[in-house]
Amino acid sequence: MAGKRDMNAVSPLDGRYAAKLGGLSGLAGEGALARYRVLVECRYLAKLCATPGVKARRLKPAEKDFLERLPRLTAADVDRIAAIEDTGVPGVPATRHDVKAVEYFIKERLRRSSLKDLSELVHFALTSEDVNNISYALTLRDCLNAELLPALEELLAVLDALALRYAATPLLARTHGQPAVPTTFGKEFRVFHARLHRQVSQLRRARIAAKLNGASGNYNAHAAAYPGVDWPRFSREFIEGFNGKAGPQLEFNPFTTQIEPHDSYAELFDTLRRANTILLGFCQDMWRYISAGLVAQKAVAGEIGSSTMPQKVNPIHFENAEGNLGLANALLGFFSAKLPVSRLQRDLSDSTVERNFGAAFGHCLAAYRSLLTGLARVSVDAAACEGELLGHPEVLAEGVQTILRRERLAGAYELLSKFTRGRTVTAESLAEFIKGLDVPPAVKAELGKLTPLSYTGLAGRLAVQRSKEN
Repeated sequence: MAGKRDMNAVSPLDGRYAAKLGGLSGLAGEGALARYRVLVECRYLAKLCATPGVKARRLKPAEKDFLERLPRLTAADVDRIAAIEDTGVPGVPATRHDVKAVEYFIKERLRRSSLKDLSELVHFALTSEDVNNISYALTLRDCLNAELLPALEELLAVLDALALRYAATPLLARTHGQPAVPTTFGKEFRVFHARLHRQVSQLRRARIAAKLNGASGNYNAHAAAYPGVDWPRFSREFIEGFNGKAGPQLEFNPFTTQIEPHDSYAELFDTLRRANTILLGFCQDMWRYISAGLVAQKAVAGEIGSSTMPQKVNPIHFENAEGNLGLANALLGFFSAKLPVSRLQRDLSDSTVERNFGAAFGHCLAAYRSLLTGLARVSVDAAACEGELLGHPEVLAEGVQTILRRERLAGAYELLSKFTRGRTVTAESLAEFIKGLDVPPAVKAELGKLTPLSYTGLAGRLAVQRSKEN
């Protein structure tokens, strides 16, 4: 049974579409950001204590375990951090600063443990952006790995299955909206599969840049406190220490201002936007095929297509996906244009923008889920496809004139153009035209065997050919 919908949600992502978002809110919400920040701070403290040249004692195994467990914040912990920021708590005035609130929260916990002597090393020599940029890099990586990529992989699997299923089902192609030489439905599905596969492969290989180098990107405080430490090496090891074996990876950027310039974010968002654009085009094509009666939709019991027309089975899932893809791309495009631009060494205009990553990803996921639902309910009407093709024998004009040119018949193209262009061509009139050609009988017989249903070239073979990257 579906959960209760929040009818007061400002965004449909938190209301109408919430059930489509899976675990995204646990990766991209305010609580998730707090958890990532605590994780970065705790691992940073642990690495400081393990670094020769830093005057800090080595951690005991139980203390290392404590720091690894601390970022597993409860709802009460998240509320505590918010309270430290917004109103203050007994003994701690309001910080009005989100990262400082995280620092004070961690220090509170350390003072109740054997690590209390190390509490002043929390956030040592860091600027807030050192913590934030790594936290957002982890957010992007985990949203991709846990939610977006699995949904896109599911779409790829469905498109692949459709390409194989309908590999030989002939379809009247339309270029400029006009009847063109035949293709097959499977080959058209394969085109979208191959295009999407390319973008998904790039998302899997994404590199998300991060930095850990202080207030102006020069390790000023780090080098002043502990000049004997190789801080660039420390930072590289720390950032790349978050990486797993597969999927998008964090990458150390040694050359930044106070902020990591977000060029890698723009690369990632642009790749995701291209994937969405491909799917948006696919939704529109499916809408047209359904409208033309070439693709049938399964009626679902209890589902109403129109408030007044009982017969309607509308392509609502493709339309919903199209709308959400457009919304997602509007946000992703803004992110790509905005985030790499910052005044001088830093301005804060990126902060509120980064908090909206989850909204863009939410619209992506809502679209992917709608599209998957729509695809589960459709089938190609082969009879309708054949009927449409047989009604357009003029699409054979290309093949006829090409074979005539092979035979060196002068003016073959012009001859076919005069016979077909702007005229109604029937199978009978085409047969009569071929009969009157000045070519050998064997060529006439060859031309007579051409039919709209068989004139599909290598479409069937292409439909079953997967990308080499698969």
